[in-house]
Amino acid sequence: MLWQAATILREHRGDGHLAALLIAGLDPVESLVSFAAIGAAPEETFESRGWSKKEWSAARERLVGRGLLEPDGTATDAGRALRAEVERHTDELAAAPWQALGLADTDRLSDLLSDLLGDYWLAVIGSGMLPGTNTLGIGKV
Repeated sequence: MLWQAATILREHRGDGHLAALLIAGLDPVESLVSFAAIGAAPEETFESRGWSKKEWSAARERLVGRGLLEPDGTATDAGRALRAEVERHTDELAAAPWQALGLADTDRLSDLLSDLLGDYWLAVIGSGMLPGTNTLGIGKV
């Protein structure tokens, strides 16, 4: 039941993230190019998403034209601000389940999960079994 609940929350957040990217005017490949540009992961990490070099380059050029990227592929201040706004909007869209749960019960859930998974999670992270670089930007942005 916990796994299903976590999956629903993750999917809910993901749906909101897609909406925030769309509202920000980023198409699917531009979303990844701009995420790489803020340091989420090297461009090569995103090759698993299936975009060709030509599609990636075209998206980069569109973002350069919009002032969101430098020609070298790094984000401009405007590009970083847009990505920050996407994340802020995503958080806002993902907040409803947590607001419905309330602060006290959210804290209790966090404590229960920490007790249940804390040592296990730290062991998994510390094992080196998971890639240090991924398309989620965990620990990078």
